[in-house]
Amino acid sequence: MNLPAYEAATINADSIVTDLVACSANTLLINAGGIMAFYPTKLDFHYRNPYLKDNNVLADVIRKCHEKGIKVIVRFDFSRVNERIFKAHPDWCYISPKGERIINTDMYVVSINAPYVQEKAFRIIEEVIDTFPIDGIFLNMPGYQVNNPYEGKYHGIDQNDYDKKRFAEFSGGDALPTEENKADPLFQKYLEFKKVTVEDWSERLRKLVKSKNEQIAICTYSDKFVDIIRHESQSMTTLPYWPYTASDNVGNAVNSFPEHIISNASIQQISFQSRYNAVEPEETRIRLCENIANGSGLDMSMMGDMRGYEDERSYPVFRKVYGFHKNNEAYFGKYKSVAKVAVIAPGAWPNGEPMQEYRGIQLMLREAHIPFDIVEDGQIAHLEQKVKGYKLIILPEISYLKPEALRVLKEASQQGTNLIATNRTFFDSPETLETLFGAKIDKKDNDGAGNYLVPDDRSVFRSFKGQNMLFWKFNLGLYDLSGAHRRLLPVLAKGRPGPPEIIGGHDATGYYALGIKNHPKSKAALFPINLGRIYYMHGYEEHKYLLLDVIYHMLPEIAQDFETNAPARVETVLKEFTRNTHENRAKNTSDGQILHLINLTGFSGNTYFEPLPVHDLQFKIRLAKKPQKVFTLTNHKPLNFTWKDGTISVSLTRLAEFESIVMEW
Repeated sequence: MNLPAYEAATINADSIVTDLVACSANTLLINAGGIMAFYPTKLDFHYRNPYLKDNNVLADVIRKCHEKGIKVIVRFDFSRVNERIFKAHPDWCYISPKGERIINTDMYVVSINAPYVQEKAFRIIEEVIDTFPIDGIFLNMPGYQVNNPYEGKYHGIDQNDYDKKRFAEFSGGDALPTEENKADPLFQKYLEFKKVTVEDWSERLRKLVKSKNEQIAICTYSDKFVDIIRHESQSMTTLPYWPYTASDNVGNAVNSFPEHIISNASIQQISFQSRYNAVEPEETRIRLCENIANGSGLDMSMMGDMRGYEDERSYPVFRKVYGFHKNNEAYFGKYKSVAKVAVIAPGAWPNGEPMQEYRGIQLMLREAHIPFDIVEDGQIAHLEQKVKGYKLIILPEISYLKPEALRVLKEASQQGTNLIATNRTFFDSPETLETLFGAKIDKKDNDGAGNYLVPDDRSVFRSFKGQNMLFWKFNLGLYDLSGAHRRLLPVLAKGRPGPPEIIGGHDATGYYALGIKNHPKSKAALFPINLGRIYYMHGYEEHKYLLLDVIYHMLPEIAQDFETNAPARVETVLKEFTRNTHENRAKNTSDGQILHLINLTGFSGNTYFEPLPVHDLQFKIRLAKKPQKVFTLTNHKPLNFTWKDGTISVSLTRLAEFESIVMEW
């Protein structure tokens, strides 16, 4: 419950607890301090909420939640201070390269290396822990600020004097960079500086909190020195919408940081500018069900408490999905991947063209029902053995990898892991491009609008009956692929644009859009083109089949591991599970596999309608051993199945919104 200041005057502990119980919620996250104190603080640098009339309201909420067995995590946001504090301490606050402040009404963005964050924040947290019997703390907007996200304006790298001094100490005398340029060695040093300073602050925070009470959980958006990694499924302000946002977020976090608890929040607001309008109920349902399927707990974030809310359409969804989770909790959350394929993510919060490329590749795999994991690019070296265990790794426009990550990928290739890379992947490491793919760059950036690709080798490209030319747009890199063992997809010239009478002239350019290099135990394929982006933005299946045909050519067994007649808009998530009970907390052996089915047939690309029921779904799945029983979680009714040669065949008569099929040993 992200409380606006004015709700401090009206919130009621009894009604909050009643609503939480009705929704089967077992944890409340609610404001405590930072931007403003929602309790009677004694610290003069902690701005008190002017609407706060009842000094005991936070204490009452915590006490009454505990009486019902509900944990309470309190929210802090140290990204801003009130104007009163800014006027007394302007040196505590952000200043842009142009000398600008980031201001929201009467709140000023602070500098992470200034005394407010480095000293005063710890005193605020300590005061709250000493005053209230809390179960956890949540840190909103931690770290360095360069944007005013509430107004959509970029301001730049903080030039506060405290930042300048600390960066000079860190770098041996360098001045702060003023531009975010990944190709600039100084900016790369600044990125390392940000990482080190944020982790230093987080470590100090953990020592403080755990010295007070080991059982207080620390929750935020990063991984170091925290107990719970939080992520957010947010509404998109640009099309196409992304219905897999929760699967994307959770899949990235659980595979990149397997030792952490993951909590992905469904953010109810449409946008920062439209906080009082919630997303569609069907979008909320999809997010929550994807949370369950991928191993997150349920997490819903809204403005204010649930009474008198401006948009209550999703309340029945909360009650239904949370209730389903509560009734079947033993089958959720303690998962192990069965995927042989991994997609490398460009960070935890991808954006821009790399995000479009990454999402497009995901979309192709999800629609083809190919199980895959997501691994964040920065975690490759930390997960070396896991990465080397995949049969196929896909790199959608992944660049700027550290040397140790490149080493892991090269060794994985040598040991039998196939690689597929797209667009500008490894453009900054010519040696890696040549070693892995036999490729050299002639022209990295080239507008491909008007060019065509020819699916020439039908032993590879089996999906193009009746089609000899595939249109293109976006980037079409011109690469020398002479070091590859096979060059496929000849690129045709743009030809003559104009009226029908003059078109033509699409002659071969001598370039190819795919090169495959054979290694002793694996293959490495390079598409120097925006393959994911063109599918994400336009959705022509011909581009999807380029990738799928190459996957099945490189790794034929993928097609036999999981077979289904489910439509592309039925999301399938297959996991190995261990019953999630107190008795099994330390248990690592498997209790079976679980197949989650999420019905996205109501998603149109820009609207979330109710899904259409899907009938007579068939599944053939390779399993390690024969299940003793197979049943659905919505009604716990057994399903008939057959077992032959290590493969289970099972059918589902009807899929409504969501289903989980348990295959228990």
